[in-house]
Amino acid sequence: MTDRRQWCAALFGTIDARDSGGFAAYLTPDAQFRYGSAPAVSGSAAIVQALDGFFASIAALSHRVTDLWEVAGHLICRGEVTYTRLDGKTVTAPFCNVFTMCDERVSHYEIYLDPTPLSAP
Repeated sequence: MTDRRQWCAALFGTIDARDSGGFAAYLTPDAQFRYGSAPAVSGSAAIVQALDGFFASIAALSHRVTDLWEVAGHLICRGEVTYTRLDGKTVTAPFCNVFTMCDERVSHYEIYLDPTPLSAP
């Protein structure tokens, strides 16, 4: 795998740009994706559709990765994500993502985050 920090920066760059197609290039065709406690979504096409729906519900987002670990076929990153809601308010939350890797692509993408503040008044 390429340099892990550069790889993560590029992956999160696609998310922060709300580029679901660019993001899909990081996934295996049969990837599994789970955001918080939501049900998992299977397959890169379904993941793109789910992401596009999520992107439509917010004005912007930005990730800051603070820690990164590699453990036997997995990449784990921790940091903060700042969302700009459609009402213009910003919400910052801690996250931890676990990627199960298959060569240079993600076969399982799990986001551990509490999304509750996104819908708070």
